[in-house]
Amino acid sequence: MRKKRIKKVLVANRGEVATRIIRACKELGIRTVAIYSEADHNGIWVKKADESYMIPGDPVKAYLNFYKIVDLARQTRCDAIHPGYGFLSENADFARYCQKRGIIFIGPKPEHIELFGDKIKSKIAMREVGVPVLPGTDEPIIDIEKAKKVAKEIGFPVIIKAAYGGGGRGMRIVEKEEDFEELFRSATSEAEKFFGKGDVFIEKYVKNPRHIEIQIMADKYGNVIHLGERDCSIQRRHQKVVEIAPSPRLNEEVRRELFRVAVKSMFKLGYESVGTLEFLVDEEDNFYFIEMNTRLQVEHTVTETVTGVDLVQRMIDIAEGKKLPFLQEDISFRGYAIEFRINAEDPEKGFAPSPGRITSYYSPGGPGVRIDAAVYKDYIIPPYYDSMIAKLTVWALTWDRTVKRARRALDEFQVRGVPTNLPLLRQIVRDKDFMEGRFDTGYIDKKLPKFKLKPEEGDPEDLATVIAAAIAAYHRL
Repeated sequence: MRKKRIKKVLVANRGEVATRIIRACKELGIRTVAIYSEADHNGIWVKKADESYMIPGDPVKAYLNFYKIVDLARQTRCDAIHPGYGFLSENADFARYCQKRGIIFIGPKPEHIELFGDKIKSKIAMREVGVPVLPGTDEPIIDIEKAKKVAKEIGFPVIIKAAYGGGGRGMRIVEKEEDFEELFRSATSEAEKFFGKGDVFIEKYVKNPRHIEIQIMADKYGNVIHLGERDCSIQRRHQKVVEIAPSPRLNEEVRRELFRVAVKSMFKLGYESVGTLEFLVDEEDNFYFIEMNTRLQVEHTVTETVTGVDLVQRMIDIAEGKKLPFLQEDISFRGYAIEFRINAEDPEKGFAPSPGRITSYYSPGGPGVRIDAAVYKDYIIPPYYDSMIAKLTVWALTWDRTVKRARRALDEFQVRGVPTNLPLLRQIVRDKDFMEGRFDTGYIDKKLPKFKLKPEEGDPEDLATVIAAAIAAYHRL
């Protein structure tokens, strides 16, 4: 297979992931081109790249217009494009257009993006290669009467999921038959709004599962390895909030079997690049495949931390046609890592997004602390994008030490000017069940009514406010 050295990469994304990709490229001696919308002209990644170009017009469409992005890559003599996550990262048409125009797409083959972008086709494909899947429909459903009949056959509770989307949109849990019609209409309407298609599929709903995902890496020569698991059970509205590697309470036999089916299935399907297989593990330790993400994950930092493998750089190597530089037995796992998503959202208003100006910003540091962010003091958070403004990843040799380090780091982390979910995260790391590794996907729903999300006197938030006021008074004097 002919290898092509990548010398220049266009980063088709924004924010912290754009910064992350630029840093990986710099270490490899690869030049970078950044893109940005009019709303993002002050973005850190815009300054860190070797070249930056604004795409005018709608601030969201700027990152979705792949014709314009690929044409810009050609004009700036880029060899490749890295899509990051979100936006165009799982768009098969984008990957094909890159190939058509002679640009390397740093990611999987378009046919795999397409396969795993269709939840029903991917479920059938995984079942055929021996991976357990949830009982449910094999075809998209839009007719309510047919859907009701299928739900009765599966048995309640069931879950309705958008067939052509993700991120919790177009998803409803139906506990009782009498609630089915209303929730079905709600799910199909939301799916139509966000993904352009109202088609859904119906599956058996697993109560109190753990959400476990397996990170895999595969080259163009049939070599496939895993980089361990991540526990992403701590979620709110089906959106991940805290991610952990490895899972602190996963049965060792289940862990080994998850690794086996993940590697075997990707080998059989001829997958290339990095990817993540997501599973639900029920209370009896049965596991079921739910979806595959054919891209870099937000939570890739915890895997990098416990393995020492740079996932972005390995994606670039694979895209160049290089073989994996290690075998499965060369991968070692050391300690525990936890990633916290820092979101600009207001806990007192149902965690509604809270764009605005950051008036002060202090990030934590010290041993075992990693920050991935693209914000700073006086940065204005635009209202057009995801509310995540930073990621905090902590590491230590034991679970107990990692939790204690997380407490210290979260207490150091200060963001002023906009509400954030930091008070929630500080409560989580002080919760007994979390400290003992006992959590499932219903954890936040159960705990939220008991958590104190408003700072009181003596809290880190309150103390920082007092210090800021004292400094301001000093300068006035």
